[in-house]
Amino acid sequence: MANDRVDFDLRRGEVHALLGENGAGKSTLMSILYGLYHPDKGEVLVDGEPVRVDSPSRAIELGIGMVHQHFMLVPVMTVTENIVLGNEPRRGGGLLDVEEGATKVRELSERYGLAVDPHALIEDVTVGTQQRVEILKTLYRDARILVLDEPTAVLTAQEAHELFEVLNALKADGVAIVFISHKLGEVLEIADRVTVLRRGKKVDTVPAEGATEQSLARLMVGRDVLLEVEKSTAKTGEPVLEVEDLNVLDDRELEAVRSVSITVRGGEIVALAGVDGNGQNELVEAIAGLRNVRSGRIRVAGVDVTGRGVRDTCDAGVAHIAEDRHLRGLVLDFTLAENLALREYYKPPLSKGGLLNIGHINARARDLLEEYDVRGGSPGSLASSLSGGNQQKVCIAREIASNPSLLLAHQPTRGLDVGAIEFVHRRLLAEREAGRGVLLVSLESDEVRSLADRILVIYEGEIVGEFPPDASEEELGVAMTGGSGQAAA
Repeated sequence: MANDRVDFDLRRGEVHALLGENGAGKSTLMSILYGLYHPDKGEVLVDGEPVRVDSPSRAIELGIGMVHQHFMLVPVMTVTENIVLGNEPRRGGGLLDVEEGATKVRELSERYGLAVDPHALIEDVTVGTQQRVEILKTLYRDARILVLDEPTAVLTAQEAHELFEVLNALKADGVAIVFISHKLGEVLEIADRVTVLRRGKKVDTVPAEGATEQSLARLMVGRDVLLEVEKSTAKTGEPVLEVEDLNVLDDRELEAVRSVSITVRGGEIVALAGVDGNGQNELVEAIAGLRNVRSGRIRVAGVDVTGRGVRDTCDAGVAHIAEDRHLRGLVLDFTLAENLALREYYKPPLSKGGLLNIGHINARARDLLEEYDVRGGSPGSLASSLSGGNQQKVCIAREIASNPSLLLAHQPTRGLDVGAIEFVHRRLLAEREAGRGVLLVSLESDEVRSLADRILVIYEGEIVGEFPPDASEEELGVAMTGGSGQAAA
């Protein structure tokens, strides 16, 4: 049962955080509020009056807006066109009045500190700006109840800080905000009250004041959680990844990776830190065999895999936890057993003589689902039926189970709860202890500094500095934005 007799109340002018493990029922509860799902029992009250929210359009009529974790914007349209879509201002003859829409967008933007250019194309603006556009979409429709689902998952620390300033302005104007997040520090910074769900049931609602990350983690998971990573001194071996003078183009045929050279040895975690959009994606895709290389060399465990494609790269010992689990990590219409077999389905014992061994595939999947604590599905369940966090666990299980020489961990904990993050961190450290090399790409500064043995900072496609794991957030921040201050590892 996704939600089991859950009570939740929201007050005007407050930020009410909703916490819980992956699959605890947070998104289901808010989807009911927004009319995407319908409850089997219970009722929803708005301003004290029972209402039936049977569709998102009805939710909007009631003043309820929702910003989803995966943005729902049209890239080739402008900021204004996206905001007014479906509720376009008209002038004489029924023609679209773009300027009237842009004027209202500008007024809302200035009122709440949402700095956007009404005429900019969505495909040309940052992720942080896209999120502000999503919020403006709800405010344009006079939303007084705002649901934010994992709003900082794809934001830098600076963009998250700017978002909090916006939320405080909305709160001061009487807007009621539901803030769904896994980041306990952010919850304590922005929330007034916190409700915790566990396995579909409400555990408690507590004031944020006086709560701690440890106390909230305990409510979420039902046990004490290790929030700080403990790791031994690295015992490095031979290089498992050698990238030499690599140049890679992006989808627009512009240079995204410029003369990058990286070495990762067995038994170490090397973290790649940088503001999103500085060439990390293209670099990881090139190493994984997903993107062609313009020039340079990539060797895995001494084998040249430059331009060899995904299968040869996998066979050389590369495993890839993809940044986007929907685009690269899973086939959503496949079962969990099928997804877990994607890397090795053509090899014994998963197949023999060109025929799949379904019994072995299902048995292996059952073991991995249990080992990685994937909740809400069996080997025969569709990947699309799981929560985002549990989908991520499936991706991680498949890649680590392949016993790679090199593990590319690209945003491995995005969308995971605190207990699952602890689990993933331990698995990455276990890979390190087993002598494997890990290239970690993360936007989370704390994650980078706690897991890495060495930190490389990438800016505009170039490695601009190497830092030890005890480098300060300020030092890394300066390098990530193109400033000076390179440190020796």
